[in-house]
Amino acid sequence: MSPLSELSLLTVGTGDELAAKFGHSAIRFKDPSLGIDVVYGYGTYDFEDPNFYLNFTRGKLAYTISRIPFKYFMRSYQLEQRWVKEQKLNLNLDHRKAIVSFLEHNLLPENRKYKYDFLFDNCATRIPLVFEKNLGDKLVYDYTHFKDHYTFRQLIHQNLEVNSWSNFGIDLALGAVIDRKATPYEHMFLPLYVYEQMKQTTIDGEPLVKKEQVILNIPPKEDAPLFILTPIFWLALLMITVFVITYKDFKKNKRTRWLDVALFAITGLAGVLILFLWFFTDHEATKMNFNALWAFAPNIIAAFFIAKRKLPKWFQNYTTLILGLLFINIVLWILKVQVFSILLIFILAALFLRYVYIIMYLKKQNTQ
Repeated sequence: MSPLSELSLLTVGTGDELAAKFGHSAIRFKDPSLGIDVVYGYGTYDFEDPNFYLNFTRGKLAYTISRIPFKYFMRSYQLEQRWVKEQKLNLNLDHRKAIVSFLEHNLLPENRKYKYDFLFDNCATRIPLVFEKNLGDKLVYDYTHFKDHYTFRQLIHQNLEVNSWSNFGIDLALGAVIDRKATPYEHMFLPLYVYEQMKQTTIDGEPLVKKEQVILNIPPKEDAPLFILTPIFWLALLMITVFVITYKDFKKNKRTRWLDVALFAITGLAGVLILFLWFFTDHEATKMNFNALWAFAPNIIAAFFIAKRKLPKWFQNYTTLILGLLFINIVLWILKVQVFSILLIFILAALFLRYVYIIMYLKKQNTQ
């Protein structure tokens, strides 16, 4: 490594795919005298890994550090239409040697793999750790620029549209554990917060960032999805459908069985998924997920009973139970034990009306 070498932090903007919605962070090492210009990045995964999708779902997928030529790094984000910003770091030659040596050591086959965690061990959180392990007490973070401290869920929402399937899906899958406020340091699980924090960080009392520039300027996209493709359209349609069919059932004193089977089966399947993510994966963010109250897993079994014309007498008590769980769900929301997607209102309204009607219908059936 020559005295002309440089280290810089690269921050990449968001992309269209869910995995790209939160941006990316990487470290660039450039040494023009040696003809070196490479980028080190964490959070790389291989689709060819055995059991890729199963391991990803269970939180057991091995991620790695990668090193690629800078020109290929830039080309990939040109194709994805994502901006790239560079912060050149104020580091002496010994600091630069220590960091590059550390990164190269991480690249060794026996060291390169690690278990990824979306909130606490991702491509962004690894950047501060690299600096801390090699710069020690010389590196000082200044958090005085923080005016607002957000919860993890609020931070995630900053990168997603409210009326999007990705936002709705994340709120469905992630539990109450992400509704606590993140510390200033924990905000750096997002690349943009790493970028901002580096500007407020010093090394030996001097600013860590000596220069910053936009090296790939991509204007933000303004394209909005068709309303018919958004969750609010389909969830509102679900609610209206349940309301209309329930009203007709009430007038005719009947029960539309296919609707009840669909509602119980869908909420039961959703509940099974939530419980799987809660109890049978290594994902910390999916724990304590009280979506399991409205998406009640036993409903998948109850769906077989509700398909029958004549329901067993115990089914009235069962429906009263799941109606009570809806109320508990709402109380937890009001108390902010867990913050649910605002779009959940459509589902809760539909389930509330249908459960009340089923209880009324069964009362009449059991008294005849």
